[in-house]
Amino acid sequence: MKPPPGRSRPSNLLHRQGRRAVALFLWCGLLGGYYWYAWQHDLSPLEAVQRMLELMTGSVLGPLIYLAFYAARPLVLFPATLLTLAAGFVFGPVLGILLVVLGSNISASVAYLAGRYFGGSLLSAERMGDTLQRYAERLRRNSFESVLVMRLVYVPFDAVNYAAGFLHVRWKPFMLATILGSLPGSISFVLFGASVEGDLTAGAPSLNPWTLLASVLIVAGSLLLSRYLKRSYKAPPDAAERQTRSSNSPRWPFSKEKKLPWQNAQPSPRL
Repeated sequence: MKPPPGRSRPSNLLHRQGRRAVALFLWCGLLGGYYWYAWQHDLSPLEAVQRMLELMTGSVLGPLIYLAFYAARPLVLFPATLLTLAAGFVFGPVLGILLVVLGSNISASVAYLAGRYFGGSLLSAERMGDTLQRYAERLRRNSFESVLVMRLVYVPFDAVNYAAGFLHVRWKPFMLATILGSLPGSISFVLFGASVEGDLTAGAPSLNPWTLLASVLIVAGSLLLSRYLKRSYKAPPDAAERQTRSSNSPRWPFSKEKKLPWQNAQPSPRL
């Protein structure tokens, strides 16, 4: 005998919630284990990057090690800026830019999928307030433009990825805006890392002025482009805002369609 159709939904819901709870437990274990190891060994993010540099420079699989660490980076909230600078220092500007573009887009997908997986039940329409609900709807409707501007103004990388997944922004415009919007920042930080010359452990290294100048100019151009896009793009008001504006706008007692009594009178014929 088949169970009633009404009983299958609660069981499926409990099954999904159980899987999310197990995945969240494993994620918290990974996050806590990394920070416990860093605390026990007095390991700062900068020292972690230095150890990774030693591992990459001494191995032929250095680019693959870099991509694997960059892909797993958002799960432990490791700073992306340090890895981007390290790519320019170790691999140079050309290979460094290629690896950073690949690694940043892979890590953006990982954080987006994690946020989308855990955000389905946390940010439902019933639990979100009116303000957050309107913001989420506007972000979903104008996802490409919103994500592109946030990338160009250097909003924290992982915050944008997780928020886009939590709010169920469409994946294709999110990734397209991430690829285009993150490109200036990736190039500028890789060039900044490539401008560092010398050994980091030997003291204060020297900087290549031309590579450093190119990095600064790209950052300035990215900020100017984001300012232009914000000025030129204006999101259309949604239906709730249009209804609010129309209800709050003052009205003249006599509209254009309604005429006064003497305006309907026919003119008297001339004698």
